[in-house]
Amino acid sequence: MNIDHAFVCGNPALDFAGTLRARRTVRFEMFATPDRLDAWYVESGIVDSVSPARQADVGRATAVREAVYQLITARRLDTDFDDEALAVVNEAARRAPAAPQLTHAGRWTAATQREALSTVARHAVELLSGPDVPLLKECDNPECTRVYIDRSRGMRRQWCGMESCGNKIKAAAYRARKKTAVTPAG
Repeated sequence: MNIDHAFVCGNPALDFAGTLRARRTVRFEMFATPDRLDAWYVESGIVDSVSPARQADVGRATAVREAVYQLITARRLDTDFDDEALAVVNEAARRAPAAPQLTHAGRWTAATQREALSTVARHAVELLSGPDVPLLKECDNPECTRVYIDRSRGMRRQWCGMESCGNKIKAAAYRARKKTAVTPAG
């Protein structure tokens, strides 16, 4: 399992959209191999196990991810949805989702790749048609393009997660303050 997937956005669809990191700069693909897609589904808690992905599954997942990101961005900026992105997400959401089962040990959700992807798409549909839309924000870290749900008091949160971006921003601001405070006058 990969432990470098981050789940800081407040919704699985947002975390899924955030798997293409630094979209505006170096672009780092978290789904570089099928096993990384499998790991994301399990680590996210969407499923407990998933059938092994093939490269075609990665292609489908990244297409849905990009459509979800487009829709999230449109909703956040209060612009119209792109019809093609809507079609991609709705097609994925129409498929059967992962179905939890009750076992002697408790709840267990095993899924195919398409069921796991449908579950993510359904999270996107619920998010983008629900009450959390006004709470959507993009991280203030210029290297990060994650969108998160800001449920902080006063809605003043500025970054997706403290460990992933907040500490970096705070440390940079501290260094900048120290640098200007130490600069000798003339």
